[in-house]
Amino acid sequence: MTEMKEIAQEARRDWMSLLARSTAADLARLWAEAGLAPAFDWLRRPEVGGVMMRGRQGGTGAPFNLGEITVTRCALKLADGTVGHGYVQGRDKRHAEQAALVDALMQTGQVPAIEAAVLAPLRRAQAARQSKRAAKAAATKVEFFTLQRGED
Repeated sequence: MTEMKEIAQEARRDWMSLLARSTAADLARLWAEAGLAPAFDWLRRPEVGGVMMRGRQGGTGAPFNLGEITVTRCALKLADGTVGHGYVQGRDKRHAEQAALVDALMQTGQVPAIEAAVLAPLRRAQAARQSKRAAKAAATKVEFFTLQRGED
């Protein structure tokens, strides 16, 4: 039972991360194409705030405060009682609302439809952005080499 709960938490963490990293335009377009309009009540209306972003030197060093970023969050409850949360970087309240709605719907029986209509296209768009960024970085890569001097 605990293992199933951990798998469910990991899956939710993955889709929440995907929704947070998605662009507001991509999510809004997919939301409109899917024709989703579930009834819900607000638990916490979208609100903008700041959070401290932390970093680590080399990914493994001691943590340090990197700086503050703006985040929008909200919480809502579907008509069936399912609660959804949305956290996105920036000030886009609609993006946070749609992320919370997708989170809630992914906890209902609509998982296959939401996965196909929203999450799978978001994954493809994210992979394309990462590939483009990697290609751009690879184009600036410089190879250094040294020649051994014969002064022995």
